[in-house]
Amino acid sequence: METTVDWFREIWGMTARIPTVLATAATFTFGACATDTDSSADGPDVVTETIGDTTVVRTLSGSVWEGDATLVPEVSIGELDGPEEYLFGRIFSIAADDDRNVYVFDHQAQEVRVFDPEGTYVETLGGRGEGPGEFSRAEAIALLPDGRLVVRDPGNQRIEVFGPASGQSDQWGYRAGGLYTGSPLYTDVNGRTFVYAPDRSDDDRGTHLIVFGPDGTQVDTLPYPSSTHEPPMLTAERRGVTASGQPTRGSTATHLPFSPMFQWTVHPSGHFLTGLSARYRIDLARDDDVLRIERAADPVRVHDEERDHKRDGVVEDMRDMDPDWSWNGPPIPEHKPFFNQLLAGRNGRIWVRLATEGQPVENEYYDPEDPGSMPIVWSESVRYDVFETDGVYLGAVVPPDEFSPYPNPVFDGDHVWGVTRDELGVQRVVRFRIVVGG
Repeated sequence: METTVDWFREIWGMTARIPTVLATAATFTFGACATDTDSSADGPDVVTETIGDTTVVRTLSGSVWEGDATLVPEVSIGELDGPEEYLFGRIFSIAADDDRNVYVFDHQAQEVRVFDPEGTYVETLGGRGEGPGEFSRAEAIALLPDGRLVVRDPGNQRIEVFGPASGQSDQWGYRAGGLYTGSPLYTDVNGRTFVYAPDRSDDDRGTHLIVFGPDGTQVDTLPYPSSTHEPPMLTAERRGVTASGQPTRGSTATHLPFSPMFQWTVHPSGHFLTGLSARYRIDLARDDDVLRIERAADPVRVHDEERDHKRDGVVEDMRDMDPDWSWNGPPIPEHKPFFNQLLAGRNGRIWVRLATEGQPVENEYYDPEDPGSMPIVWSESVRYDVFETDGVYLGAVVPPDEFSPYPNPVFDGDHVWGVTRDELGVQRVVRFRIVVGG
């Protein structure tokens, strides 16, 4: 029988298919290619080597910070009761500029609210509608280097652009395909905007990224980053008849819990940051080579009770489709993937959201009348590994319990902007300061 370790080894040998991003000069400085070993007692034990066009920076132990860092709140925006501009319905996306002004997109209100560095309300951008400066069903925001705010609005099939001067707006049209996603909106240091564009009208129904130049011209179309690795899937089919006796058929599929996934994001340099989470290996494409970041680490073990909980949940969902469904895929792995998400800071640092040990907690939404509701759920704490742009491992950041990894936080040097949710469900945008050893 194939073991979990054997399965992981098979996946590790697979390589990713990564499209090349339009190459232009970036403002980041990276470490030179070399073969070297740094085993200084005052920092991480790092091996650097060059393999073809790939510079590998492998951290064997230790970190620059020599311990975990915590997040200390400095400014909090959001209230349970109070002025309407401080009440959020559903925060979908946030952005922060060089002056520490923060932009908060409220999906429920379909508007962007701007706050100054002290958290004081400044103005509201957008609102529901189809005219210039309005949103139909906007999803994500980002900032360009010149201070303009870009908003992806597939409902109006365009990118709405605000600024740089007050009251200025522009519209960049694109074919949205009628689909809505929770995907972020990306920009780079060269003023380009990367738009996630699933399009069902394409013959291959492919998903791609449209690249806009600083003036709104579509300068490129990139295939969605992908990997040769195909994660294991569990499937179910339903066959029945309508009230009129006509046959019906449906199907559903879900990933095997805790199976490794191919993760990616767009780095501020304008290149793709990618990694298959079966191994602690992350690739950052650059103009002329690839920076590969590796770190010696052990995968987190899946508790037996946690595995049973996941299995029971899958079985319950699948039997909603097919009452006779039985497990038709490989067993749930004994270990979790090394990481769950890749992100990049405004200054180019690389942030890796790690898989962490599960903890059983009471389900506050438990409904004993609902067969699919469970009294206990399993939760993972949020933890990030942080690397400099040259691949040097700085250390881990441990946010407070109320910190949410979604929507994507904004990382900029020694500060983090993130969304928190309290016990009453109130969302707030908080600016944190990274404190090493705190």
